[in-house]
Amino acid sequence: MSEQSNQSIQIKPWEDKDLELLFRMNTPEMLKHLGGPESKEKVLKRHKRYLEPGNWGSMFSIKMLPDIEAAGSVGYWENNWNGENVYETGWSVLPSFQGKGIATMAVKLALVKAAEQNKYKYVHAFPSISNPASNAICQKLGFQFISECEFEYPLGSFMRCNNWRLNLIDYQEVFSKKDNKDGM
Repeated sequence: MSEQSNQSIQIKPWEDKDLELLFRMNTPEMLKHLGGPESKEKVLKRHKRYLEPGNWGSMFSIKMLPDIEAAGSVGYWENNWNGENVYETGWSVLPSFQGKGIATMAVKLALVKAAEQNKYKYVHAFPSISNPASNAICQKLGFQFISECEFEYPLGSFMRCNNWRLNLIDYQEVFSKKDNKDGM
């Protein structure tokens, strides 16, 4: 598998036309680690929330260049974890784009945007313990493994997750230096 350069993708703020992407991601295969597909009504509510993020965070569609083809979504949002206000991050990449480093690149771009907010020191990710790909992304991007935990998602349903944490202040410093060195 070859990892594509950061210049082959971009993340764009969620738009009305991304509703189709949300429905394409609402499949048993895509949501096997997240409780399964949602009803049409829940997908429409999610879409509305993504369009109007306000202060709670930001959602993005992942676009492949040069054709601007939708490959998935990535975002960050406010959460209170163990009494501390933090960002939480999550991502989803369509099956035809998986295994190419796209999610890693998109999460990196979203984390830079979260760090630029200077709102919270930490961002957490909670991938299922049975999702090796998402756990590998956390490790590759320098998240610190905290522990296994029980996490409620979707509401009313609990799953076993790995709690990964990244210091956004350190992240911004490291990647801004690296990107400047790489000419990005």
